[in-house]
Amino acid sequence: MNILDRRLNPKSKSLGNRQRFMRRSKASIQEAIREAVKKRKIADVEGGEKIKIRTKSLREPIFVYGRNAGRRDYVLPGNESYQPGDEIPKPKSGAGGGGSEGSPDGDGEDEFVFMLSREEFMDIFFEELKLPNLIKAKLKSMRSPLPVRAGYSVDGPPSRLNQVRTMRNSLARRIALSRPTPKEISKLEDEILDADEDADHDRALHLRHEAERRAFLMKKIAYIDPLDVRYNRYERVPQPMTQAVMFCLMDASASMTEELKDLAKRFYILLHLFLNRHYNAVDIVFIRHTSTAAEVDEETFFYGRESGGTVVSSAFEEMQKIVKARYPVEDWNIYAAQASDGHNFLDDMPRTLNHLTEDILPICQYFAYIEVGRHSVGFTETDSPLWQGYKALDEAHSHFAMRRVKDQSEIFPVFHDLFSGTKTAA
Repeated sequence: MNILDRRLNPKSKSLGNRQRFMRRSKASIQEAIREAVKKRKIADVEGGEKIKIRTKSLREPIFVYGRNAGRRDYVLPGNESYQPGDEIPKPKSGAGGGGSEGSPDGDGEDEFVFMLSREEFMDIFFEELKLPNLIKAKLKSMRSPLPVRAGYSVDGPPSRLNQVRTMRNSLARRIALSRPTPKEISKLEDEILDADEDADHDRALHLRHEAERRAFLMKKIAYIDPLDVRYNRYERVPQPMTQAVMFCLMDASASMTEELKDLAKRFYILLHLFLNRHYNAVDIVFIRHTSTAAEVDEETFFYGRESGGTVVSSAFEEMQKIVKARYPVEDWNIYAAQASDGHNFLDDMPRTLNHLTEDILPICQYFAYIEVGRHSVGFTETDSPLWQGYKALDEAHSHFAMRRVKDQSEIFPVFHDLFSGTKTAA
């Protein structure tokens, strides 16, 4: 029995081997991906990645005889100590062949490097999360002209040539015009030879005239005529195109250390990847705030040096301005993620809660609040001012969620918890 593997194998001549290799080296690849994500920008994290793993993880398991167990027969030439039937004592523990020693000049084995495709990178990156569909959001859309197949045309660029339709037209024309085939002419030539051998000159002459006529028709009627050629035709038809904007809001006061900002960045990376899997286009807006708020680029957002007091309401006011200026609610799915250590001036809390309740939550598909760092730093109570103020919103609004993150190990579980489908959009 012969087994033929007819699976599609695009751009790879050993897909099966590659998949087996990735399964065997899964742990090393996951570790390498997590390290790679630390160095990437949020918008660039979804591409492929060149992965380095240790060659030790690539070694295949083999069966060998145990050095310190079992019975063996040896031929020892020149032996003067033992006679047939004597038992040779086992070597002491630790003796015998061990692992290979390193090179005295410091050389060693190279790391194994290979390239992960975008899909492989994304599958491994989200594998542990096993996210269901985030929310049943009301899909908003904008009309965007996209090319759509619209039959065939008699002219067009070579890249759009439809070979099947062209050959079908050619075949129909050749049959209708009774174009001779090379097989028919070859058969006539064989019959002419038989007539010559039988000395049937009249029949041979008739067959030669018929062969000449068919050869003339074969040259006269083209195999493919310009009338046969067809090209794929496209028309630009307005189609709905789903799109989303993600607002990243972060406290940039002195209490937000680089470590806390790194926790926020990891969460934003996951959120951006997730939205890219559900929408055709995703914009990212970074809003950094102290006592005032401003839209900034990613570098400034995470690594800016300025600091000051904390007025959270200024970030919501800036977000509202940007939405009105660039992101009409009827055309965009709006998401927001706020990262903070929970600090806020107490006299700003009423204004913050009013902005969030009246202006931000009504236009958002989903709002996630992440409180980073230890929960009781700077406060006599366990809960920070923001956490205390947001508790009522968490209970009242199904598309608002809040979680705490103390260290890197909690990023994945918290993200999974936030987007596990336990909440639905308002």
